[in-house]
Amino acid sequence: MRVFARFKFGFGMARRSGHVLRDYPKLLVFPLVGGLSGIAFLLTLFGGFVLTGSVLEEPGAALYFGLFLAYLDETFIASFFTAALIAATRDIFDRKQLSISESLFTAWDRKFPLLIWSIAAAIIGVILRAIESQDNVVAKIVAGIFAVAWGVMTYFVMPVIVFREPSVGEMFQQSAATFKRTWGESIGAMGAINIVTLLLIIVGVALAGGIFVLTAGLGSIQLVATVTIGGAVILLGALIGKTLTGVAKTALYVYATEQTAPEYFEDMDFALLGGDRVVSVSDIKK
Repeated sequence: MRVFARFKFGFGMARRSGHVLRDYPKLLVFPLVGGLSGIAFLLTLFGGFVLTGSVLEEPGAALYFGLFLAYLDETFIASFFTAALIAATRDIFDRKQLSISESLFTAWDRKFPLLIWSIAAAIIGVILRAIESQDNVVAKIVAGIFAVAWGVMTYFVMPVIVFREPSVGEMFQQSAATFKRTWGESIGAMGAINIVTLLLIIVGVALAGGIFVLTAGLGSIQLVATVTIGGAVILLGALIGKTLTGVAKTALYVYATEQTAPEYFEDMDFALLGGDRVVSVSDIKK
């Protein structure tokens, strides 16, 4: 029953996050631009490695250096636009006018904490990749457990960076403390939004398959129509999932730190599943 209650709560979070997105569809801009920017940089980075042949000549050092740069770039760009999304969501909760430029400015104002976070995440990513590449089952299991623990500890890093001015240690401590007090709601919201995202992607795949069958015999038109329409729906599903995650995470963080249900979530009983204490620096130091 407890598990069912958590998922029910999670779907409630997903539905209300969807209401926010319905009223403010411009929120989709943040994950869209972030994703395109990350892809562009990765293509440039690995295109340079291939052209110079450095990966082939030095597969060890060059590969891990390339992975570090890729993880660093991917994390920083994704974090930057996620921070902007969270800032924009908070403005919506505070009934302020949504401004993409102001939200991006807020994220840019947090560029140094975001860079520190990105470097730490890149280092952890390379270490996990190195462990997983070993032909050792125990090492793979340890890497998997550590990856889950890392994800839990850093789940609220972005809201902490956006709404506070934390030191490096406080960045992780406050994120972990917030998750500890809202773990039921967080897991429920993550699970529900992941299910919604998967369903949207399945719709895109099914649509692509239907178009492929209906346009059979049309040559290149078949491929273009299938990829364009099906790919667009799949991309939209992924963007919606990213946006809903940012909105729900912001709502959970606002409640956990301020003991107030934000706009669009006032009818939800956040204290029902836990997280009924305000997270403060004094709580963390105890």
